[in-house]
Amino acid sequence: MTGSFEVNLLVVVPGILGLLWSVKEWISVANVKIDGHPDILANQDSKAKTAAADIVVEMIKISKTIQEGAMSFLMAEYTYMAVYIVLFSIFLVFFTGVPTTIAFVVGSITSILCGWIGMKIAVFTNVRTTHQCWKNLSAGFDVAIQGGCVMGLSLVSLGLLALFALIEIFKAYFDFSSSQVMYEAIAGYGLGGSSIALFGRVGGGIYTKAADVGADLSGKNDYGLEEDDYRNPACIADNVGDNVGDIAGMGADLFGSFAESTCAALVLVAASPDLKDSWAGQMYPMLISSAGIVVGLVTLLTQGIFYKVKDMPDVEKALKGILVISTVLMTPVVIFLSHWCLPEVFSMGPGYEHVKWWYCAVSIMLGLWSGLIIGYVTEYYTSHSYTPVREIAETQKQSAATGIIYGLALGYLSCIVPVICLGVTILVAHTLCGMFGVALGALGMLGTMTMGLTIDAYGPIS
Repeated sequence: MTGSFEVNLLVVVPGILGLLWSVKEWISVANVKIDGHPDILANQDSKAKTAAADIVVEMIKISKTIQEGAMSFLMAEYTYMAVYIVLFSIFLVFFTGVPTTIAFVVGSITSILCGWIGMKIAVFTNVRTTHQCWKNLSAGFDVAIQGGCVMGLSLVSLGLLALFALIEIFKAYFDFSSSQVMYEAIAGYGLGGSSIALFGRVGGGIYTKAADVGADLSGKNDYGLEEDDYRNPACIADNVGDNVGDIAGMGADLFGSFAESTCAALVLVAASPDLKDSWAGQMYPMLISSAGIVVGLVTLLTQGIFYKVKDMPDVEKALKGILVISTVLMTPVVIFLSHWCLPEVFSMGPGYEHVKWWYCAVSIMLGLWSGLIIGYVTEYYTSHSYTPVREIAETQKQSAATGIIYGLALGYLSCIVPVICLGVTILVAHTLCGMFGVALGALGMLGTMTMGLTIDAYGPIS
């Protein structure tokens, strides 16, 4: 247990560090000069029959077109979001009160800001990654990871700092009857994040799938071109869709999950008779996320040592290695935080009067390692490097129908291990700590969100 000043530092400082590191990486990406690598670019490209300068001009032109398309979609989507925020805020004022409405608006705006930052850095990094890959694979990989970590670190850092600022403002300017009532009002923050996720994930997802299928149809059916062929008229829309769905949509979705899980854990902590008077206990859920930022920074500094990228197979290993390193590093941090913030034994309400600190650590670690296992299983069923995808490709030789049936069957099969992991996590966590354990399990899965988002953003960027 410790004083409030130390706890506040441990919440705020990692958030600031995350933002500063994001700025640093953005500057590093911006410093990549798109000059065509004189005497390298044209010589390495067997199709390049024009000067390197001409190729670079075309690269910049295409990247600007993708950037304009992505930002146009965001502006149109944010216009609808703004109308929704205003109308729903009026509804919330009457039925929940001003504090909850403020929390809702802050959560919505923070989610929108995170999506905007992610989109800006993604379309900014696209062309630089392509340019550096002309030089060598390692240089392109490094730039893509730098761009991806800007989104991962800035989203978690902004979400954490905005929520902490909201708590401090509510404590200073509103007179709540108890801390539990205050945190119930702050739960509007999670509602705001989830509302924007609905627009970002569903709207962006529909856009990207429509563009993807359109690129397939216009290219393959009419001209026999691949969807990423530069001669395909739908190629730009397809690339815009990748950024819209996997950057803005995924970012909003995970921000909503982060905000909801954290707010739920805060409400449950405030309801505990033994934790509500301890500032370290109250901030325990937020300290998990702040520790995740530090772990993410350490992971970025060390992944290049353990996983060097020289050939194409190394890319997949390096991306998985980032998740492994962050999960391994997060494990002892969770144990330390639980022991440091929580009493030896405390009550979480009827039926859970004797919860021990390590029960909470176990709940978080179950979520943490379940997330890693689910990531590996997902990759096994969706990567061309493994049997399932190769088998689907083989079945397509008979007919499209057999490919669809086999793919659907594999989709069902791929759900078995994730469902088991989720079920075990929920069952054990609830048995140990009640609903507080379930909330901690969710926070555990999101404990490495900085690196998860980095890898997610890597896809559209590269």
